[in-house]
Amino acid sequence: MNAHVRKTTLLLPIALAAALGACGGGEKSVKPVANGDYNDFRDAGAAGGGGVLVNPGKANKQQEAGDTLGVNAYLWRGALDTLSFMPLASVDPFGGVIITDWYSPPTTTDERFKATAYILGRQLRADGVKVTIFRQVREGGQWNDAPVNPATATDIENKVLAAARELRASQASK
Repeated sequence: MNAHVRKTTLLLPIALAAALGACGGGEKSVKPVANGDYNDFRDAGAAGGGGVLVNPGKANKQQEAGDTLGVNAYLWRGALDTLSFMPLASVDPFGGVIITDWYSPPTTTDERFKATAYILGRQLRADGVKVTIFRQVREGGQWNDAPVNPATATDIENKVLAAARELRASQASK
């Protein structure tokens, strides 16, 4: 089996889970808590409202019961920070999937973008994040799919990695 088939086989269940999760129907929602932004999230579906606190500041410390994340906390936070200019449609801190809603740059109203970020593991590694970018252009009042420069997704992945390394460095110095 070649590397492309293995990669596709690995990402297919993740993509299907993300697509099914976006359909609604009993999914758990993740909502901001305490300070009102996405730095800390709690799983709103957990019993008693306690849920899971996602805080990369505790990644190097002893984790408390119920205080874990299914993926690398620095990559997770780096991805959220990097994509924060786009509205979030869905986040899954357990599966490591971030899906944004469509975003139109203020200077280009006839073009819009959507991103999906996959955090692929618990370790801070260069291959631990995969970003997919979707682009549409408006032609005759209809949104049509358009090609995306392949370097765009790579640039965003590199920004996520840089943000994750910076977060780890700032926690190590505390």
